[in-house]
Amino acid sequence: MLKVGDKAPDFHLKTDEGKDISLADFKGKRVLLYFYPKANTPGCTVEACDFRDLRSKLDKEDVAVLGVSADSVKALAGFKQKQKLNFPLLSDPEFDTIEAYGARRMKKFLGKSFLGIVRSTFLIGPDGKIEKIWDKVSVKGHAAEAFAAASKK
Repeated sequence: MLKVGDKAPDFHLKTDEGKDISLADFKGKRVLLYFYPKANTPGCTVEACDFRDLRSKLDKEDVAVLGVSADSVKALAGFKQKQKLNFPLLSDPEFDTIEAYGARRMKKFLGKSFLGIVRSTFLIGPDGKIEKIWDKVSVKGHAAEAFAAASKK
């Protein structure tokens, strides 16, 4: 399990636009990297829209937001368009990055256990090290809390 101070695992994923992106592309910037279970579901929509609404403030603080799920590029593109999202969504259908960050774990729902994506966020500093981790995120107020932490640096 990753902890504060660890070097953030690099990644190479496709964006909702089909472009290649890596953590190295953001060297020198703070990054809020958040993992979510599935596009177009209620909690994931609220979380994404909250980050969308904070985008101009995040830009002023030079903080990038990246959302990661196992959804296909096509599904992410539809979600982004439908919700008018203004930041990249990354597709990780092989779970490589999701697992590198420890966001794929056993979950319980309606009494059944299954392997799924745990909603979590990592604040990565300009030096590529993890500055803060939110594990098992509650959607309400999370984007504002993450912004507050990222802007204090």
